[in-house]
Amino acid sequence: MANVGLQFQASAGDADPQSRPLLLLGQLHHLHRVPWSHVRGKLQPRVTEELWQAALSTLNPNPTDSCPLYLNYATVAALPSRVSRHNSPSAAHFVTRLVRTCLPPGTHRCILMVCERSDAFASACALARAFPLFTHRSGASRRSEKKTVTVEFFLVGQDNGPVEVSTLQCLTNATEGVRLAARIVDTPCNEMNTDTFLEEIKKVGKDLGITPTIIRDEELKTRGFGGIYGVGKAALHPPALAVLSHTPEGATQTIAWVGKGIVYDTGGLSIKGKTTMPGMKRDCGGAAAVLGAFRAAIKQGFKDNLHAVFCLAENSVGPNATRPDDIHLLYSGKTVEINNTDAEGRLVLADGVSYACKDLGADIILDMATLTGAQGIATGKYHAAVLTNSAEWEAACVKAGRRCGDLVHPLVYCPELHFSEFTSAVADMKNSVAVGSQGTRRAPAWGNPGDPGHSGAPQIHAQGGSPQSGDGSLAGLPAGASRVTGAKGAPSLGRLPHWLQWPPGEGRPLNPRARSLGSLSAVSWQRAPTPRTLLVATGGRPWLRAVAERAQGRPHESKRRQPRMHFGGAPPAPCPDCPGQKGHDVFSAPPGPGQQPKLLCWALHRLTHWL
Repeated sequence: MANVGLQFQASAGDADPQSRPLLLLGQLHHLHRVPWSHVRGKLQPRVTEELWQAALSTLNPNPTDSCPLYLNYATVAALPSRVSRHNSPSAAHFVTRLVRTCLPPGTHRCILMVCERSDAFASACALARAFPLFTHRSGASRRSEKKTVTVEFFLVGQDNGPVEVSTLQCLTNATEGVRLAARIVDTPCNEMNTDTFLEEIKKVGKDLGITPTIIRDEELKTRGFGGIYGVGKAALHPPALAVLSHTPEGATQTIAWVGKGIVYDTGGLSIKGKTTMPGMKRDCGGAAAVLGAFRAAIKQGFKDNLHAVFCLAENSVGPNATRPDDIHLLYSGKTVEINNTDAEGRLVLADGVSYACKDLGADIILDMATLTGAQGIATGKYHAAVLTNSAEWEAACVKAGRRCGDLVHPLVYCPELHFSEFTSAVADMKNSVAVGSQGTRRAPAWGNPGDPGHSGAPQIHAQGGSPQSGDGSLAGLPAGASRVTGAKGAPSLGRLPHWLQWPPGEGRPLNPRARSLGSLSAVSWQRAPTPRTLLVATGGRPWLRAVAERAQGRPHESKRRQPRMHFGGAPPAPCPDCPGQKGHDVFSAPPGPGQQPKLLCWALHRLTHWL
């Protein structure tokens, strides 16, 4: 396990950044409001007030930016100053990325988060995502010392008072829930099977003083949970339905959270391919999120009845596996004809939601799942999809997502039109649609099979296959890595090779941010105090392929013309440092340091020497 502790404190205290590395993070207009007196103790004697002000004036976030203050021990990073209406005002996704790439290494580190009070919760959860708990890297297992990251919030805006102890405790509970869910999702199925997941549920229950209700294996079949049993009966570890119930005195309503917990999804006999099956350990993301959220909510003193229902199974292949054309009897009393064993999530959720209705008497039901890749097509990799029979709850979900950083966006909810896609000649319904493009509409009809969506109880379905997959809320590069994207969507590279590092010999990778400009790739070399932009006329994709082949030690002969780097201005002149070298020209640049022509020539030489 990754041995990194995350601590939230009202004041992190003062320390030399060389002994406790520091990252200062916030939107640029917020960073300008931080007085020098507040950061002086965290930066001196390495950083002066003049250098601090110069660094702030250098930052130009587009969408983010960073500037080292003292070697790699102290860094200031700026978040986007403005976000669109469908994004979180906290810019939470960028918080995670900047922490991963800019936080200096060390055993004891500090993050000073500058934000408004309303953005503190989302920022804290985004920070937590940058420190996953699960790893099996051999180097990590040899390091026995525990690392700590201390987070201090400096609040700006109207409500800019000190952070209360109760707020710090809330942030701690929330981030522990986030990291718990991420650890479960990251753990492979050979370690996180249904038995292990049940142990995680029992552990949380013991921490909260709750004894879980567990129904598993043949008892599921006996009691009518044909959806969960049918999906998991072929696996070595039997399926299970587990429930954690919080029933305080004085509760006025009953809420149920139902999570899809497919610990691994091979697709069953409708088996997935070699490119779509890897990563299916994450198909338990709904149940993992419910467990982490339940723990955090109860720790915070939730006052209503709250039930967490976990539908656990492994969709495996074997002699006992469900076959297409099989018919299962669900807990709701409805029968379903299986026409796609890879559409298993709605089967387990149907039993879980029906149990919440019939046995728990839930007034509000929220189910969370990673049902279909069509969600990523509909709402993208950063926004989960939400479908509900209540316009009020739909608006509340979107608002809550923007406040906490876990973005959601509503989809069309009209099951009376879409339910015909599930028509079966021999059962009440099929488990998959007749038209594949209707994928994101599958869930509403399966929230409570047989109910066309007009019942009085609010039902909310949150579907987040893409956001939980690592391409969305967990997206980001490892600390110290850089990424170059070629023109027209060419594949990306990881860390830049040594021959593209600046200054030469210092071993520090460039910080390129590339965007497509037709046949040009615009790459930004950020080198304090002033950023410079070099345009490389490369013809796009062939140049990127050449970079990749060069990084792998393979020769590359380009049929494209030699690249030229320029800032614009006067025509080229021969390079005095490279006489007789074809393509080595120096272009006039805006007034600056006298070494600038050499910089241009050096970069050009580095790129053209092997082309």
